[in-house]
Amino acid sequence: MLGMVPLLIIPFLIYNLGLAGLFGGSGADPFGGELFSVTMMSGGVWTMSAGDLLVVAALVLLFVEMMKSTRSTNASIIDHLLSTFVFVAFLVEFLLVRGAAHPVFFTLTVIALIDVLAGFSVSIRSAGRDLNVG
Repeated sequence: MLGMVPLLIIPFLIYNLGLAGLFGGSGADPFGGELFSVTMMSGGVWTMSAGDLLVVAALVLLFVEMMKSTRSTNASIIDHLLSTFVFVAFLVEFLLVRGAAHPVFFTLTVIALIDVLAGFSVSIRSAGRDLNVG
């Protein structure tokens, strides 16, 4: 049952918790602050912000969702439907909520779109291979 839950709901919830100020934000951008920085051998400085970390986590979850979409069970249909609802929630929030007009949230919305499109494509492709015409 838990395998049907779309994992991209996690970055959606984390972003909304950040908007609500639960990460100690006082109206400032909760995803723009620097978490850490590393001085590279070239002398350049690489910094990681909370938004960058959230996008990387969403990409890892997208990979897991792609692995889940290769299943050919009835549960995968429900998983794809729930993933579509998550994408719709991202899209509606992006269009209607002022705090969602942010590059990090837009990137998360695109990741959710890729999850929906690739999930259906992979499922259709693998279902076509399971069909035997005799």
